[in-house]
Amino acid sequence: MRHFLTALLCMIAVVANATPIDDLLERIDKGASRKFKIELRKSPTDFFEIDQAGSKVVVRGNSWVNIATGINWYLKYHCGIHLTWGNMQAALPAKLPVVKKKERHETDLRMRYSFNYCTFSYSMAFWDWQRWQEEIDWLALHGVNMPLAIVGTECVWRNMLLKMGYTEEEVGQFIAGPAFLAWWEMNNLEGWGGPLPLSWYSQQEALQKNILKRMRLLGMEPVLPGYSGMMPHDARQKMGLDVTDGGTWNGYVRPANLMPTDKRFAEIADSYYAELTKLYGKSKYYSMDPFHESNDDATTDYAKAGKAVMEAMKRTNDQAKWVVQGWTENPRPQMMADLRNGDIVILDLFSECRPMFGIPSVWKRDKGYEGHSWMFCMLENFGGNVGLHGRMDQLLGNYRLARNGSDWTKTMTGTGFTMEGTENNPVMFELMSELPWLSEVPTKEEWVRKYIVARYGKYDKDIEEAWMLLASSIYNCPLGNNQQGPHESIFCGRPGLNNFQVKSWSKMRNYYDPEDTRKAAEKMLAAADRMRDNDNYLHDLVDITRQALADQGRRQYLKTIADYNAFARKDFKRDAERFLRMLLMQDELLGTRREFRLGNWTEMARALGTTPQEKDLYEWNARVQITTWGNRVCADKGGLRDYANKEWQGLLKDFYYNRWKIYFDALDRQMADDTKPNYEAVGGGANSNKTSDELFSMALPHGPVIDWYAIEEPWTLKHNSYSSSPEGDPVDMARKAAEFFSEE
Repeated sequence: MRHFLTALLCMIAVVANATPIDDLLERIDKGASRKFKIELRKSPTDFFEIDQAGSKVVVRGNSWVNIATGINWYLKYHCGIHLTWGNMQAALPAKLPVVKKKERHETDLRMRYSFNYCTFSYSMAFWDWQRWQEEIDWLALHGVNMPLAIVGTECVWRNMLLKMGYTEEEVGQFIAGPAFLAWWEMNNLEGWGGPLPLSWYSQQEALQKNILKRMRLLGMEPVLPGYSGMMPHDARQKMGLDVTDGGTWNGYVRPANLMPTDKRFAEIADSYYAELTKLYGKSKYYSMDPFHESNDDATTDYAKAGKAVMEAMKRTNDQAKWVVQGWTENPRPQMMADLRNGDIVILDLFSECRPMFGIPSVWKRDKGYEGHSWMFCMLENFGGNVGLHGRMDQLLGNYRLARNGSDWTKTMTGTGFTMEGTENNPVMFELMSELPWLSEVPTKEEWVRKYIVARYGKYDKDIEEAWMLLASSIYNCPLGNNQQGPHESIFCGRPGLNNFQVKSWSKMRNYYDPEDTRKAAEKMLAAADRMRDNDNYLHDLVDITRQALADQGRRQYLKTIADYNAFARKDFKRDAERFLRMLLMQDELLGTRREFRLGNWTEMARALGTTPQEKDLYEWNARVQITTWGNRVCADKGGLRDYANKEWQGLLKDFYYNRWKIYFDALDRQMADDTKPNYEAVGGGANSNKTSDELFSMALPHGPVIDWYAIEEPWTLKHNSYSSSPEGDPVDMARKAAEFFSEE
């Protein structure tokens, strides 16, 4: 009995002395915490050290997040273990590799931010607590100590509006559905995708409380959503507020704006912050983006507006700082003019491509941010699109310039991830996360050589050659190319005779040879027999082969359209059929990995519903977002269709394939019809009054006119037909896909 009590007391002592890092290590691998010695040390400088004490690896730092960063560094560069999205657990060696020489890294960039409002809808719309736990661990391991935390914002608004006299029905007409909450929070739209069931509010409130508790336990400072004037569009009629009409955003009615200079702004803002604080506590940082993506208004006093927004925040926490996105015209210089330095932190949202902080770019600000604190951020991904993409030289070059001792360096306080969609291109996020901790900025070649050994656990010549090709081509989008995210897959575009970019605003330009992605895929395949037990390798093999097949698919599309333009009907049928087989091959290839399956997205959506009706609503949200993005007006005239396009198994076969099959069949019928006599074409009937130029224009290939929305919308209304379970062997499918790399 005495021995039992002694053992019990020892267990209690161990639990009592457990740190947040011990818990994190146990989530990585049960028993891992016993292999490390964790030391929290005070320091005026952010640092982590990797050391050895007897049989244990020592990781010390001045914060839990910095210690977690040190653990990740040790696992990558001493153990060859790379923890990444979808692969956050690992079997650590029974005896960890000895640290022969103490390693220290430090940084003066103490703010390390993550997330874009869009990330919460394009990637996180249906995450549960288990998935959020993994993400918070990922953030800590990558040095993030200042994450945006906007889950459950709708709960704050619901409580506030109900107290202001709005009914549940009216609240439901204002707050968006789960896949569109980000754009409601950014004042872009109202109600689309809703109304939210009451169960959603209780579910998300509980989820946000868990998220904040874990973040704060790790010493992170969550950035909560602040108030800058958004109100329902009918707030004038309902509450007598002197609001301005928000107009429209890509076909959606925008919420109204209560000007921060209005006499009732303080009252409404205080009501908002009271509800926010009651649910989620106070924060040291609040995120607000007044006048987001809106034209300048000569009647708005931006200086007074900025001051009013700041004062409302300070009434809640006088030590708080305002976090604002540096995006297009925001933040207006006038809005910052009367704000005290140190009270506002600006996220230079697209630093790797369109920096605003002072160096040359299309968005350069001659005076930068005029003495205010700012953070160098990597946007990387728009719309959560699937595709290899990066700007390695631009990222490294712009970061060097940001740190070179010029005026803007003095006010640079941190770095950030500001992607619209996450869980893609891990290589770019690893590179960005390491920059603050490196004493010298490396070349991309130096860094990639170390990265591939860390990611796959050992060196492989074929893999190195593959990644060197990728780093010099598709991952090196050059200066002057301002495209938004990945080079889009032709498979995902609405069909036409001149397909290039998939979505309306991608600004795509060719910048790499498709032969490079083909060769890289073949090099990755050459390593298959040596690496097929490595999960990170299998993910990358599928992703790189997917990219190569998409690039070859674009070449096949151009060949098919050339057949049509040449009126080579037999060649057209053969090449159109090959294009469609390539698309279906892509579907099979991606089906071998959970993260590339449509079912992964729709199953998460349905899992959050508590009734069949809720499950159907959430799945409809999930389907609409990645296809039409809205109703007919928003999809077509608003240009939103396919903005969140995805190369996913299931979506390729049932949605994109259907569009291309319909289109190629229509082209084939059109060519067949053009072989028949048409007397109007020689001047009779309706064409008798046309000029010769008009008749010539009519003779040019135009392709059929198809109502695509009428074809697309029915797919969004279907339910529950996709599984997240992988099917097939990734290596076998990659080899089959590679058969399409050579000409028939």
